[in-house]
Amino acid sequence: MDVCSLIRQRLTELGLEQKDLAAAAEVTDSYMSQLLTRKKLPPAPARTDIYEKMAKLLKLPSDTLAKLADLQRRDELIRTLGAPPTPLNQEVRALILRKCAPANEKQIRAIFEKEPFGALERLVTQKLLDVVNRVAKEELESEDWLHRVAQLSGRSYANMRVIMLEFLDTDVFNVSVEHCVSFLDPLIEFWDIDLASFDMEIVLDRRLVTEHSKRLRFVERESDEPFEDEPGLKEFLRDPSLSGDAAEKEIEFLKKLRFNGKHPTALYYYRELQNLRDPLHFRGPAPGNRIREG
Repeated sequence: MDVCSLIRQRLTELGLEQKDLAAAAEVTDSYMSQLLTRKKLPPAPARTDIYEKMAKLLKLPSDTLAKLADLQRRDELIRTLGAPPTPLNQEVRALILRKCAPANEKQIRAIFEKEPFGALERLVTQKLLDVVNRVAKEELESEDWLHRVAQLSGRSYANMRVIMLEFLDTDVFNVSVEHCVSFLDPLIEFWDIDLASFDMEIVLDRRLVTEHSKRLRFVERESDEPFEDEPGLKEFLRDPSLSGDAAEKEIEFLKKLRFNGKHPTALYYYRELQNLRDPLHFRGPAPGNRIREG
């Protein structure tokens, strides 16, 4: 049973309607309709702000829906990553390039167009998403902040809350034009990247954030330093649906990745495995050092 089936079953058993659930979760009827007809994936398990509200109305244990969502999203991600990567939507790319510092925009555009959705385009897009995502998470419960973003984007508060919940679940593989118009456009003033060091600067709109500028630095790490396996890696290795066909050398590569105090999930390692196998990401023999965020 998936999230949609369980929700529908409980609505019927309790004599409730879809609009009752939308009101309880503080989302629009349209969003709930798309969720229950499987036109949208259920929110990520970490979205307790919506799952706890739905579980309370449906008289379910607080973690039931989140657990089902985790399984459903994992299955969908495996299917998505099994397919060849597709280029970013042209409107998304246009917005990202428009926000690039003018001095580098022409060179960056040429790289993006030469290798659609290549390593640089993925890196820049994901880092922009990461920074804006952190801001959105910090402001999730702030009605005033959401009203300000909604006003800048020309949307209603209810519609903006739905978009925000979806944006918190998105990544470089799923970013949409709506996400960009709603969050990347109003929050990001400009970004720049040093193509020699991959150091990146992201400047945010002072009207919406207190920390105006973000600087991200990428440094080389020696790959043979001993360290304990990450919990996410252990989970990845225990799950045959994720690691069943991983070769010994591929597993050794995954064990050597460094995260500077961060703890990636099992699905992160699955993505890294697929990236490692994608010949589009390599122009020659792999270097001995791996570039990671510092």
